[in-house]
Amino acid sequence: MGTVGVAQIKLGDKIGEDVLTPLGSVLLQKGKIVTQKELEIMQAFLITNVTIENESKKTEEKSEDLAQAQGGGKSSPATPLQQEYDKMIVVLRNVFNSYVTGIGMPIMDIRAQLERLLQRISEYKILTFSPKVFQETDYLLHKSVLSSLTSYLIAQWVGIPQKEWMQVALAGMLKDIGNIRIDKGILTKPTPLTQEESEEMKRHTVLGYQLLKNVAALNEGVKLATLQHHEKVDGTGYPLGIDSTKIHPYARIVSIADIFHSMTLNKAYRKAASPYLVLEQIQSDSFGKLDPAYVQTFVEKVTQFHNGTVVRLSDGRVGEIVFSDRAHPTRPWVSIDGTIVNLTKERQLHIKEVIK
Repeated sequence: MGTVGVAQIKLGDKIGEDVLTPLGSVLLQKGKIVTQKELEIMQAFLITNVTIENESKKTEEKSEDLAQAQGGGKSSPATPLQQEYDKMIVVLRNVFNSYVTGIGMPIMDIRAQLERLLQRISEYKILTFSPKVFQETDYLLHKSVLSSLTSYLIAQWVGIPQKEWMQVALAGMLKDIGNIRIDKGILTKPTPLTQEESEEMKRHTVLGYQLLKNVAALNEGVKLATLQHHEKVDGTGYPLGIDSTKIHPYARIVSIADIFHSMTLNKAYRKAASPYLVLEQIQSDSFGKLDPAYVQTFVEKVTQFHNGTVVRLSDGRVGEIVFSDRAHPTRPWVSIDGTIVNLTKERQLHIKEVIK
């Protein structure tokens, strides 16, 4: 048992000793499981500290997280997930280089390392994972590997059969393979593209499909995802302008992952956006652009288990998420030095960075 500040209590914690009002009456009994109602009661009675069962170790860890977030801290060693991720980047870089020199697709090398990476999928948290080493020149490689991991999870969440999860992950990995046929000056341009350059860039979908169409180890869904991942459900996408009735499920999944990681990774001409703001943008795009059911599932899943996450707000303050409203999953309540900031009401603020 340990005594913690009310701001540090998480939903589901069990109260270790009776909580008393300032006048000595029992407000909450020992053993009570904390729900949002109990939190609001304690806040209303200005309760500052509560004894929680088996909470001391977690409180110490959370204090360390907050201290590191506010004052820096030592860099931690690469996790097993990050190690396999880095190896995947190397394999993918070799694939891009091989294709440039005319060598065929080393699909078994890709799949072997992807399988090793996916053995660590339980450690992958979409909102908080970041590459240990990131260079902006490797932006496409990182976007591909991250899109692969995220697509693999979305496939599970939306009910794609398990035997197809690996193929969906490969779709996320290879969706941008057509970029090896695009002028490198356009890919690495440090400023926004001109209209003409944007049109050239759009060709990567067709070029990618042409590169993959004869690879026997990939199913048709992977190839169509490469072609269709920029199509929109209202028919306004490219290259074919098809609507939702013709967009393959793999492409619908991969497009969500692609947009999320495009916006949350640094580019030469644009800094990464807050993952929570990106989720709001994706929710907005689900009206006419993305598959609305897939988007709803994606947003609910990535925000579901993040009570206790340490975040930095757009005004620079650091706190931790204490409650997520299912109706507004991208705008949780954040505890900062004992004060609750309700982002559903304070719309001028948003979560700028997920720290841990």
